[in-house]
Amino acid sequence: MEKEWFTISVYSENNVGLLNRISGIFLKRHINIESLNVSKSEIEGVSKFTIVVYTTEKWTRNIVGQIEKQIEVIKAFFHTDEETIYQESVLFKIASNLLFDERQIQNIIKDNNSQIVTVARDFFVIAKSGRRNEINEMYDQLKPFGIMQFVRSGRISVSKEEMQITALLNEFYQDK
Repeated sequence: MEKEWFTISVYSENNVGLLNRISGIFLKRHINIESLNVSKSEIEGVSKFTIVVYTTEKWTRNIVGQIEKQIEVIKAFFHTDEETIYQESVLFKIASNLLFDERQIQNIIKDNNSQIVTVARDFFVIAKSGRRNEINEMYDQLKPFGIMQFVRSGRISVSKEEMQITALLNEFYQDK
């Protein structure tokens, strides 16, 4: 089987230690978590973990099965990149003088549909949201000018197909 990118969505109760147990599942299989985001979901009291991995479908199925065995986990899913709509966000911190001395910097900001979020005496910060390859491309364009700091968020995603999790969770929490 060929390796590819998978987004794993885990719906769970928000309990201490769950993240550690989930990451242990990946550790035991020597699979690197490329991106991780945890947030509240569309259902009150339920958290959503969004985990991105680069592995085979077989390994992804096995991991999702192991994750679902955790008591706090309500349901876990996996999708390929083609089955999801996803974004990442990034911040670049650049020396302020470059904003005025290097016309190319302004073109990079404009061409990448990014925005300046703050300007200080010594630096300015650019924000961009997009797919990983778009962010990598902008990073490569800015790197020759010197990047003082760089940070990228974990992936956030929604599936293209309707997810039955909302109906399932509504039933589950109405019964309580």
